[in-house]
Amino acid sequence: MTFSIVATDETAWGVAVASKFLAVGAAVPAARAGVGAIATQSYANLAYRSDGLAHLAGGKTAQETLDALTAADDQREQRQAGIVDGAGLAATFTGSGCHPWAGGVAGQSYAIQGNILTGPEVVAEMERAWIATDPSQPLARRLFAALAAGDAAGGDKRGRQSAAILVVQADGGYGGGSDVHVDLRVDDNVAPIPEMARLLDLHDLFFTKPNTDDMLEVTPEIAAELAHHLTVLGHPPQDDDLLSVGLALWDWAGVENLEERVPQAPVIDPVVLQILRDKAAAASQ
Repeated sequence: MTFSIVATDETAWGVAVASKFLAVGAAVPAARAGVGAIATQSYANLAYRSDGLAHLAGGKTAQETLDALTAADDQREQRQAGIVDGAGLAATFTGSGCHPWAGGVAGQSYAIQGNILTGPEVVAEMERAWIATDPSQPLARRLFAALAAGDAAGGDKRGRQSAAILVVQADGGYGGGSDVHVDLRVDDNVAPIPEMARLLDLHDLFFTKPNTDDMLEVTPEIAAELAHHLTVLGHPPQDDDLLSVGLALWDWAGVENLEERVPQAPVIDPVVLQILRDKAAAASQ
């Protein structure tokens, strides 16, 4: 009832999944940084998530973990699962009782699987798209490319309803407080893949830290511009000094959910600067 990919780029581990199923992201994916990622589907046995991560954390490979999970499951022939471990080894399983078309493929760093698909081309196109992605790109974008390719190839033959992307990496969460770097879900939508693309763009805006090489030095001219825009937007600096401007900028950024893009340094992300300019211009009209 679902098609998915589990994969790693050696620094992050993740799952992307889509289905004609309400809130597929609440059932299929599980991942832990440095340990691995799991997709459980087709009459999904949700215990595969916690039990699988425990096996992986205990030193089992992806294949050993999958073997252990299915051996302990008397309904294994109705199950489907994919696993990638901390070392990048991957494995996939499709029980003989899964609704056709059902199957999967595994390679170094990825496993792709699906059931009730329009045909084997869904998995084949997902694999092709994954292999064609640029390894330097964020894992979430690479997973999405594979998911979108599967959807374009036909996907779930019953139709479309939901999608999800889960990516974990060390200190990857908001404020560095967890390993969950991306956790996006489209729970009920006639076009979940385009909606997921929109959510990924928003995630990049709000939660991706800016490249330090792109940061602009806050010169006196830029500081004066920032003070003007912030005043227009109701966050006037208390004084003309750089610290006051920085505090006002931080206050505004917190309201706009852009705090991850505002470092505690006399520099500014050009993306933040442009948003500030646009909002101040709109407020002045």
